[in-house]
Amino acid sequence: MNIRAQINYWLALKQYDYKKLADKMTEISGKKYTRGSINGKLVRNTLTVNELELIAGILGYKIDFTEI
Repeated sequence: MNIRAQINYWLALKQYDYKKLADKMTEISGKKYTRGSINGKLVRNTLTVNELELIAGILGYKIDFTEI
């Protein structure tokens, strides 16, 4: 599963949409996010690790990098 599909899955589980996510990201980070800017980052694969961690935290998840 790619990151876009994973985020869409999390959004569906938590009954969030991109607008609500963008508003929360803007509130927490102080940077302006929109529904379109988040979707664009996912389409272009330019989402940063910090943004991914922010999204995961908003949706109640934690990104954990574990050595394999």
